[in-house]
Amino acid sequence: MPLSINEIKKRALAFSKEWAGATNEDAEAKEFLIQFLNIFGITRRWVAIFEHRVKKLGDSDGYIDLLWKGTLLVEMKSRGKDLTKAYNQAKDYCHGLKEFELPKIIMICDFHHFHVYDENGECTKFTLTDLVKYLPLFDNLRGLQKRIFTEQDPVNLAAAELMGKLHDKLKDIGYDGHPLEVYLVRLLFILFADDTGIFNRDSFHAYLVNNTRPDGADLAMHLSSLFEVLNREHSKRLKNLDEDLARFPYVNGKLFEETLPQASFDSEMRKMLLDACLLDWGKISPAIFGSLFQSVMDPKARRNLGAHYTSEKNIFKVIRPLFLDDLWEEFEKIRHNKNELRKLHLKISKLRFLDPACGCGNFLIITYRELRLLEMEIVAAILEGQTVTDIGTYFLVDVDQFYGIEYEEFPSLIAQVAMWLMDHQMNIIASQRFGDYYVRLPLRKSAAIVHGNALRMDWQSLLNKEKTINIRAEEANIFVLSDPELEYQKVNIYTKEYNINPAAPAPQYEVWFDYIMGNPPFIGTAYQNEEQKLDMKFIFNDTPSFGMLDFVSAWYMKSAEYVNLNAENKTICAFVSTNSISQGEQVGVLWSQLFKKYNCKIHFGHQTFKWGNEAKGNAAVHVVIIGFSNVDTSNKKIYYYPVLKAEPNCQVVRNINPYLVAGSDNFLQSISNPICNVPKMQSGSAARDGGFLILTDENKKTIEEKEPNSRPFFRRFISGEDIINNVTRWCIWLKDTNPEKFRGITEFQQRFKSVRAFREASTRAGTKKMAALPYLFAEERQPLYDFLLIPKVSSENRTYIPIAYLAMDNIISDKTFVIPHTTYFHFGILTSMMHNTWMRYTSGRLKSDYSYSNTIVYNNFPWPISPTEKQKETVEAAAQAVLDARSLFPDSSLADLYDPNTMPPTLVKAHQALDKAVDLCYRPQHFPNETKRIEYLFELYDQYTAGMFNPEKKKKK
Repeated sequence: MPLSINEIKKRALAFSKEWAGATNEDAEAKEFLIQFLNIFGITRRWVAIFEHRVKKLGDSDGYIDLLWKGTLLVEMKSRGKDLTKAYNQAKDYCHGLKEFELPKIIMICDFHHFHVYDENGECTKFTLTDLVKYLPLFDNLRGLQKRIFTEQDPVNLAAAELMGKLHDKLKDIGYDGHPLEVYLVRLLFILFADDTGIFNRDSFHAYLVNNTRPDGADLAMHLSSLFEVLNREHSKRLKNLDEDLARFPYVNGKLFEETLPQASFDSEMRKMLLDACLLDWGKISPAIFGSLFQSVMDPKARRNLGAHYTSEKNIFKVIRPLFLDDLWEEFEKIRHNKNELRKLHLKISKLRFLDPACGCGNFLIITYRELRLLEMEIVAAILEGQTVTDIGTYFLVDVDQFYGIEYEEFPSLIAQVAMWLMDHQMNIIASQRFGDYYVRLPLRKSAAIVHGNALRMDWQSLLNKEKTINIRAEEANIFVLSDPELEYQKVNIYTKEYNINPAAPAPQYEVWFDYIMGNPPFIGTAYQNEEQKLDMKFIFNDTPSFGMLDFVSAWYMKSAEYVNLNAENKTICAFVSTNSISQGEQVGVLWSQLFKKYNCKIHFGHQTFKWGNEAKGNAAVHVVIIGFSNVDTSNKKIYYYPVLKAEPNCQVVRNINPYLVAGSDNFLQSISNPICNVPKMQSGSAARDGGFLILTDENKKTIEEKEPNSRPFFRRFISGEDIINNVTRWCIWLKDTNPEKFRGITEFQQRFKSVRAFREASTRAGTKKMAALPYLFAEERQPLYDFLLIPKVSSENRTYIPIAYLAMDNIISDKTFVIPHTTYFHFGILTSMMHNTWMRYTSGRLKSDYSYSNTIVYNNFPWPISPTEKQKETVEAAAQAVLDARSLFPDSSLADLYDPNTMPPTLVKAHQALDKAVDLCYRPQHFPNETKRIEYLFELYDQYTAGMFNPEKKKKK
């Protein structure tokens, strides 16, 4: 067991007195260094080598006085010798070391003077008598590094890759499945413990080196013995247990409880494990490493190692507005009031957190870390000016406040262990801050990470009954408690010693989760497997049109059901989600249930941003974050992103609607007619021909050369992609044409046969029926007038959807929308920033691109109320200017013109002038930004639709 700081100080003082007169390197250096390491409870035989041979620059041999690979290099000199020269000699030795052997500390010493160099080459000088003052320089020897972890540290990747190789080797010999997963998780814990003070530093590495054969034949046997020892209390171990095994502490926590089949190792696998020992596991980030560790199980995922973890920055976007900001704000207000601080301390120790799609536990791990850091500030403020001797009795926050559900077993195992790793890292910080070594061994508590299907489980079943405590007054650290059914009781919240009337029944109350959070699976409706579809049906059994919802929506529904179980429950939920649940048709399906059935209110929302991490090749997706509950709050916040990759701005609002906009809780319904008096929008014509009625330029030219009489029957065919990218295609158009005019065209007849076969094979009744008319489009909706064309899908990168005016002789695909009977005023409004802003918030998505909808976006769009003729004329003139600016670039496609990186300045200026003209049709001032535009549009929408969708009352007979 690592020594307390007080014991180390005591040993350091004794060491300084004993060696005060030492002078001779040759006679006394070895014993000096053995006792120096003993100050920190480190046995030299386990970790360090005397007279380690290395190749210096110039290829000559050198001998390092003491080398602890990866940790410490010591060069001793007789008293009075030049220590600067000795340091240069030590640096020369480092050229002969491998990278993982390079020390973090170089110590040059002449028995009286110490020169200690850190990894950056910075030197601290002191004398033997002052050693006790400089002990923090050697925290690394005890596993108490000041640098706890960073996400980007290469050791995270290196460690995961090594574990991946070991995993593959074990799997190749037939050691697979559950035993392999548990085996790897145990090794993860042991390697971490070996570097961070849970074990004596490097004791596992030393045990492997000193006790296992180079060929690895007996390694599995020794690991099995170690697993058994770690699971057995000292008093219950064999009396004649090998001394090297007996040194290991009792771990408990059920981590080593299960008896596993014995594995098998060879020399290569033993070397892998030894190489893993040489990494600095103290730098491991439990938050990122869990995901990396999981990916070692999948060779495909391992090729892109590091791309799929959730960055801390993004986790903070969930937990800060959910609870963390409020707790810190409360602490700052009361930091000088010890009575209130104790109440806050007790409060945070009672909080319960659930991640019902926890994966490797990233959200739980970071939340636990932040709660512990806050607790340390509270404890420091309460104990200000007091001497602390047993800091562990002052900490109340523990891992058993955290719960998770994970569908796959391996990540659930990782999450369980990762919580312990984070707990120990926090204990290291506490040890450094309060000057008292603190470790929680044996492990008595654990996070409740359950392996199962969260959508089919009763979340409340994870919790147990707990005693309720009502604070009435306080006496020092002693809180006086009362309950109507009990006599007065006392409890010390730091030692947890209760003094309760034994004759009175203990009060019981139902414990609820305070916060539910996480990052559920991003699976669109088209990609859900059969089991996932059944899960959706299980959750949304009485919800109309639930089949269009993304998988993540099931966690919203399940959470809303949970928070609504108890009228007094104040559980708040927050999830990262695909942004589709706050756009398009999904809004009406999902949020109508959450609002009406469960009385949910949105507390905060991050509008669309790119979710990912900084790893190379990461998969960034467009997401939102939504915090909600069945209780209301006056402190609602919207986080909006002027640039998707930038940091958000925050806006405090009175209410947030499901589009994550300040406004009433209305959601757009799919309607067949516009809410304003404007021309109706319709889809283009659907060929459903298998591609045989549609032709490229080359197809058309070939047919015309063979059969010139076919020329009159070709018409320009345009889809959304065609109009944007300036692609020319054609179609065979024979509407209202007498059959004798095209019956003899052989090329046509062959294509018609293919169309007939395609339609007959269809499962769609309407398409089958049109097999009798293979020369016509299956659904003909060709406008009889010139019209506006809007592509159904447009790139997310464009500020404006490219809209075009076209003549009626163009045949329009069903991948577009058309609006006949329009004017330049209609074109101006629809191509303006007002309409494009509305579209961005209300349209659905196809991958990350905008998916326009006539029934949701266009029909619900609030047009200006009664604009004047002058305002209309101004808009029409500005709209014409946009078309004129486009015409200046006849060789450029709309994709070229509307790419933000290549949009011509003249077109930018024309659109800006149009935007201003349209703004003034809505109100006398221009809109300063998109946020103000969308808020105004939803207010206007409420005006237009007031009473429109209320069900009609049945008349009495």
